[in-house]
Amino acid sequence: MNTDKIIAESIAKDYAPKESSKLVALKKLDNKAKLPATVFTYTWGIVSTLIFGTGMCLAMQVIGSGLTGLIIGIVIGILGMIGCGVNYPIYKKMLEKGKAKYAYEIVQLAKEIADN
Repeated sequence: MNTDKIIAESIAKDYAPKESSKLVALKKLDNKAKLPATVFTYTWGIVSTLIFGTGMCLAMQVIGSGLTGLIIGIVIGILGMIGCGVNYPIYKKMLEKGKAKYAYEIVQLAKEIADN
């Protein structure tokens, strides 16, 4: 068994011109359906977590001081928690819409691939 030949072929395969196949098109459509929901969810989650952290810092008086800082920190922290809490339901709803938008094309392409 010649492992050098196998490795050389796998590396050459990465640099060979890619043929446009139906499977590649199916993967692109699947990615196109899921990507907006994923990007939004990560962005929303990061922003909500930062808001929550800012509220915690204010409430524990790491930044700010006094009773006003404590109350504002609690309010901001609660807003951040709510943002984190609604992140997953928003993701599910956006993913459902994205899948519904491209469902017909994906199913048709999948049927063509399965029939061949």
